[in-house]
Amino acid sequence: MVVAGSDSGAGAGLQADVKTVFALGGYATTAVTAVTAQNTLGVQGVMPVPPSFLRLQLASILDDFGLDAIKTGMLGDAETMAVVIELLASRTDVPAVIDPVMVAKGGASLLADDAVALLRARLLPLATLLTPNLPEAEALLGRPIADAAAMPAAAQALLALGPRAVLLKGGHLPGDALVDVLATADGVERFTADRIPTQHTHGTGCTLASAAATGLAQGLCLSDAVQRARAYVQAAIATAPGLGHGHGPLNHAAGLG
Repeated sequence: MVVAGSDSGAGAGLQADVKTVFALGGYATTAVTAVTAQNTLGVQGVMPVPPSFLRLQLASILDDFGLDAIKTGMLGDAETMAVVIELLASRTDVPAVIDPVMVAKGGASLLADDAVALLRARLLPLATLLTPNLPEAEALLGRPIADAAAMPAAAQALLALGPRAVLLKGGHLPGDALVDVLATADGVERFTADRIPTQHTHGTGCTLASAAATGLAQGLCLSDAVQRARAYVQAAIATAPGLGHGHGPLNHAAGLG
């Protein structure tokens, strides 16, 4: 089940999540937290879904469908986040992948200030896997992460906030190599890949988190789920359709070949 905001451009958010889950052989149910007006150039508007209606969506899904994993994306505000915390606290038997969506690719804020403290204190301890990018990790830790050498310590510091695992994504760092770090109670695992020179990277965070959640739902171990998710995102970037005039969407059909 994906709990996230809608992206009218369909490159990120619920639309990217559903396409990703389908491409990797899963089935996604959804609960919409907000409706956005956005395209590859940025976010023009956000309309939150009332928390009472989000709660109704969740109850409707849980009353009828099975649930093998939960992935959260844009939550927007503290009231919405509180509903999601209720859900995760009631289903601790189900893997929960938390993508702490805080800032859009174009720079727009997607998480209210009063929700950040709630995220840190109550949502993170319910995460099976937390998937922050570097700006999100810096916001959560309150300190900069200067380079790839600083990423393992930062991932472990995030782990100390309560999630069972942290995948810290290094795509915002300069250079030809992409470095991601997976931290668990067993230690740190480092993943590397060559950077693909392109501006078509809208929705990479949503896509990676949903791909990892799909793997966990299918019974993959955490490391294998992350490795498959990273390979899928790389293929989706490499074959991006080139749509829009800004940060364009990925090719979510990359897993269907």
